[in-house]
Amino acid sequence: MPRRLRPVPLDFAGSAPLRLVFTAESAAPPKAVYAALADDVAGWADWFTGVTRVAPTPDGRGREVRLTGGGRFHETIIAAEPAARYAYRVDSTNAPALRALLEDWRLTPAGDGTRVRWTFAVDGPALFRWLMPLARPALAHVFRRSLRSLDRRLADG
Repeated sequence: MPRRLRPVPLDFAGSAPLRLVFTAESAAPPKAVYAALADDVAGWADWFTGVTRVAPTPDGRGREVRLTGGGRFHETIIAAEPAARYAYRVDSTNAPALRALLEDWRLTPAGDGTRVRWTFAVDGPALFRWLMPLARPALAHVFRRSLRSLDRRLADG
């Protein structure tokens, strides 16, 4: 049964009790990376490791996400700045221990490509906040691997 999470504002990306921030370079320009994040919603399952399905919500203001292993998230998009920023918060999930979750993608030009910064801002019980940093290496690996996969996808057209 999905649980409602605390609705958080965009500034939660900078004020969350726990923030995991990852950066990497993409060979694609910011406009192409942004289009993959914001416009090609269903395409996430083809390049983001662990994502099996993403669909826009009927009102178009959010996404429904399924992960390998059965995780489900209902999200609301809270920032959509073409070629610069894409952020969403999780409104409900079947994942245990989460109280609030917001993901913020920032894109900045880097030569011919894009510097991508992904902030994973989260809140949960004290034990969760203590254990979550242990997942940092795995999330970093997923992020880098996914960005390489996105680069291949965008290069293939």
